[in-house]
Amino acid sequence: MAAGGSLSIVEYFGGDDGYRCGYCKHENGNFSHGMWSHTMTVQDYQDLIDRGWRRSGKYVYKPIMNKTCCPQYTIRCHALNFHPSKTHKKTLKKVNRFLSKGEMPVEKHDEGHEGELMDSVHEEGVQPPPQDPLKIDHSEVQDISTSPDTDTTNSAAPTSPRDDAEKTTNVTPKPGKGADPNRPLCRKAKDLRKERRLQKEQQKQQEAVSSSVNPAPSKSASNQPKSLEGFITESLPSDPLHRLEVRLVRSNPPSPQFRASFDASYQVYKLYQMAIHKDPPDKPTESQFKRFLCDSPLEAETAPDGPDVGYGSFHQQYWLDGTIVAVGVLDILPSCVSSVYLYYHPDFSSLSLGTYSALREIAFTRQLQQQSPKLSYYYLGFYVHSCPKMRYKGQYRPSDLLCPETYTWVPIERCIPRLDISAYSRLNENAQAGDARALKELSRVLVLHRRTVMPYAAYARKRKGSNDEKEVEQYASLVGQTCAERILLYRA
Repeated sequence: MAAGGSLSIVEYFGGDDGYRCGYCKHENGNFSHGMWSHTMTVQDYQDLIDRGWRRSGKYVYKPIMNKTCCPQYTIRCHALNFHPSKTHKKTLKKVNRFLSKGEMPVEKHDEGHEGELMDSVHEEGVQPPPQDPLKIDHSEVQDISTSPDTDTTNSAAPTSPRDDAEKTTNVTPKPGKGADPNRPLCRKAKDLRKERRLQKEQQKQQEAVSSSVNPAPSKSASNQPKSLEGFITESLPSDPLHRLEVRLVRSNPPSPQFRASFDASYQVYKLYQMAIHKDPPDKPTESQFKRFLCDSPLEAETAPDGPDVGYGSFHQQYWLDGTIVAVGVLDILPSCVSSVYLYYHPDFSSLSLGTYSALREIAFTRQLQQQSPKLSYYYLGFYVHSCPKMRYKGQYRPSDLLCPETYTWVPIERCIPRLDISAYSRLNENAQAGDARALKELSRVLVLHRRTVMPYAAYARKRKGSNDEKEVEQYASLVGQTCAERILLYRA
């Protein structure tokens, strides 16, 4: 899958010092292990996030779950089985009303990504190591081959109207001297809704009886629950007042479409950080934007059984009437679409674009799964139960949390009672279960030393008296035996 047989190259930093927590604001309660990833294959990153790692730019980190103040559990949604909740449906209808009629809601509350942080210490400026292993002599490590630019423009704007839009009529009574005795008594809206519901149920029963007498050749589509895609396009006329286009552009390596829209995208990011996260104007710089949301260690890769757009890092841009209003930063991996970050123009905060974009990303995952069957999950990053503002991620059901000890997935419904008791919990209920990819042979860990790839056993013989065994062992236990035998750990 990797282009030209590429190998991942990382430098491990450990994680003994505490940093300020972006969730509870504890000054030094946030603990995590970290490593700088010079380059990484999508399969290696898939395996790492399935062990609780996550990237911020090229920095890849793993919270020390039983030590950090706000434990962060990797969460994934089963995209194929996802059904929007009542809140999700309201958000989709709200956006569609704006697109079709220009109605802008007054309230400014989003149950979606608005609480997302550019996680922990990595926002404060983890800089790349002074020596880049890729510039030593890359040819001796791997063959470099350029893969074709798989960037595509994904125009997912709704094109067809739906006839079953909800319609309500508000009648304002005329002033007068009182109730007209010749007219029926006024009835509460609640009672009217109840009566309409009963009439619908009776109609369904009559249809059921009719169908049993004259069975239809196939089940009517109207009896199926409406899909997520159906709600996304619901009630949009063929000529809406506003036109929304969703474009997918590859961010690494940057495609021509990405370069052409870079400045417009950065301006939206800057406004978002200042308005939503209260950053001072000098903090969201262009270099910070590049470092955290454009730079990526992931190789651009393709596979015969992969999606048409390929794997790697992308920006999913939301263009409203020809202008960028929101951007979702995504990684497309062998088994999932992983959400990295979202930013949007503050003028549209009342449209709940955080929630809307998450729903669009789930629909996008389902679209990719039709091309690549094993790509069936949508990763929402970290679920932080101890931070109420971050619990919204648990509303995308069905979803699982990653057990921090066995690295197995547990349905979130079984996790919540445990997390209500303790912020940190071994989520796997099987006391006998262990880490299937636990480190067993340190000697087999791959090391990159002096332009040469070698197992740790050979490296240790060359470096007699080397005192880095504990550090290498800690690194290998965190990434697991499988990744430790594939990823190159750079040793200066």
